[in-house]
Amino acid sequence: METKQIKTGRRKTSVAQAELVKGSGKVIINTKTLEDYFRGCPRYQDTVLAPLSEIKAEKEFDVNVKVSGGGIASQAGAIRHAIARSLAVLGEDNKKSMKKAGFLTRDPRMVERKKPGQPKARRRFQFSKR
Repeated sequence: METKQIKTGRRKTSVAQAELVKGSGKVIINTKTLEDYFRGCPRYQDTVLAPLSEIKAEKEFDVNVKVSGGGIASQAGAIRHAIARSLAVLGEDNKKSMKKAGFLTRDPRMVERKKPGQPKARRRFQFSKR
């Protein structure tokens, strides 16, 4: 087993690169701490830490993440995906638990593009018969 893993995770238009290193449990996102980056929102913090909590390794790894694109919720999902992929490489037991929890599945949902002749992606201009 290697002590350092770098994997990419994606959700919507967000892309995250997570580097896992044996350590004390620090999470750094774009040079900020987890709490500073998500401005104290516990929902997104829990989303990011979910793969580590799944295998009870919150204090075993330091995580250094570069993330870009999308919104804050999408970035949290991309970070979770990257961390889960890094942990899955470290052991078969980890991979099974990550797969069972659904952390290895890439969420492909993206915003539908706007079509010509319409105000939005699916909205049509009002139809007037006369």
